[in-house]
Amino acid sequence: MGTEVVLVDDVPFPSQITTTKPLSLLGHGITDIEIHFLQIKFTAIGVYLDPEVVSHLQQWKTKKANELAEDDDFFDALISAPVEKFLRVVVIKEIKGSQYGVQLESAVRDRLAADDKYEEEEEEALEKIVEFFQSKYFKKDSTITFHFPATSATAEISFHTEGKEESKIKVENANVVENIKKWYLGGTRGVSPSTISSLANTLSAELTK
Repeated sequence: MGTEVVLVDDVPFPSQITTTKPLSLLGHGITDIEIHFLQIKFTAIGVYLDPEVVSHLQQWKTKKANELAEDDDFFDALISAPVEKFLRVVVIKEIKGSQYGVQLESAVRDRLAADDKYEEEEEEALEKIVEFFQSKYFKKDSTITFHFPATSATAEISFHTEGKEESKIKVENANVVENIKKWYLGGTRGVSPSTISSLANTLSAELTK
């Protein structure tokens, strides 16, 4: 165990990583858009979760994978489950870090505004994230990770690209942290339908065990 690798669009993801404890790759997918019938892939995504997450999702035991994929309450429960979560995002198509930062900012800001939670503190936290990505260049195979501890409403974002030292930023605004999780894990509102579908498949199989 631990050395197995899963290929997500030719990008290797270890099937397990260890942060404070071993986390399993329970979902993966890509972000992409289609322009004139041409699919452009931006990133490959791996979602690592403490396998214990299944114990917090028992009320969905009888649901099929395709039902879970459409059930935003299920993904809200997944997001709020008090277990460690780790997202690994690998760049497929190179872009400027500032473009990624602005995408993240607008997705999180729109969600916060819709919930009436976009105040000065949230704006400041998002500005820091945008600044963090501003100077970065996302070459192919660069890696962005998001680490969400089990017990605190914080996130550590790191960026690593070949030939440079890893850089990190800590996000301590709980509303912003929650909505970064929702950007990647938010069911039908998530940025990557393929990742949501993959999580639904894995978790529905785990729930029937």
